[in-house]
Amino acid sequence: MKFAISREALLKPLNLVAGVVERRQTLPILANVLMVLDGDRLSLTGTDLEVELLGRVQLASAGEPGEVTVPARKLVDICKSLPEGSDIEFAAEDGKVKVRSGRSRFTLATLPAREFPSVEDSMGTHQFTIKQGELKRLIDRTGFAMAQQDVRYYLNGMLLELKGNQLRVVATDGHRLAMCTLPSPVDVGGDTQVILPRKGVLELNRLLLEDDEDIVVVIGSNHARATTNDFTFTSKLVDGKFPDYERVLPRSPDKSVVGSRLDLRQAFARTAILSNEKYRGVRLKLTTGSLDIIANNPEQEEAEEVVTVQYEGDSLEIGFNVGYLLDVLGVLSGEEVRLSLSDPNSSAMLEESDGGDSLYVVMPMRL
Repeated sequence: MKFAISREALLKPLNLVAGVVERRQTLPILANVLMVLDGDRLSLTGTDLEVELLGRVQLASAGEPGEVTVPARKLVDICKSLPEGSDIEFAAEDGKVKVRSGRSRFTLATLPAREFPSVEDSMGTHQFTIKQGELKRLIDRTGFAMAQQDVRYYLNGMLLELKGNQLRVVATDGHRLAMCTLPSPVDVGGDTQVILPRKGVLELNRLLLEDDEDIVVVIGSNHARATTNDFTFTSKLVDGKFPDYERVLPRSPDKSVVGSRLDLRQAFARTAILSNEKYRGVRLKLTTGSLDIIANNPEQEEAEEVVTVQYEGDSLEIGFNVGYLLDVLGVLSGEEVRLSLSDPNSSAMLEESDGGDSLYVVMPMRL
């Protein structure tokens, strides 16, 4: 195997593929990236057995075909350390890969390509095509609500729901829920629900760089695959049942507060400074036309903010984790947000005041 490539052409896909590779792994070959050359097409593959990413690069001229696996991190570091605009020559022989660029020479150890594991290929049952920008928006608006290391493993990921030609994604960690629905219909051919694991969601989101380019998503019984011109991304699905999220949505909240998104976000950010570092609780006191936000901590310090809002009704006092509210206000757009409540013990619903494609539910806290 022998070929030449520019540093920039190699670095972009190599960075993304190496991102999938775990720093600590049980199998030595999982620390490597598989390089396969066929004519003038070079493919790079990285996997951790859960998620697999294959990047494709078009070379300026054909090289000698072959396949080899090389240490991912070392190769990334070498490419990053070379001067911009430099050309890199690769040659694989006798179980080693020689990398040359200008006056630099590197020799890397390899492992046999035939031992490189591939995520098994399962037949797809559902397929749809959407713009990368649309998929990125769905993930950006909900991803923050995924659980991180919950024993309820089905929460450590994101629900993709296809129902009646509608694509919806939902994430929850049990304390808050985020939901975003694609406004335009997608042609799927059947309804389905699958859970994409947290790492898969984060890696997929890193690939969505061209907003106007299409991405084809194929969902199978235990895998999801997303393909663009430059990449093929495959992830195992979480084998579990996602909770019935529609039961969590507040049924008929009778109190509605509308306020400036920016004003509320800044007021919450300031009061958060003096909230309890562990529980991050703030008290919200609602009276006609005004919202009082109060934070205390064990050092007897206190912060208070008053924000003018559109609200008419009985006064109400309710506690929330301020971090959850800030997360939601950080992804919402538009001038104003609507907060719908019923009583101090029920969940609150946040959304853009003029409707929109996203909905958020936050559980209250006892303070």
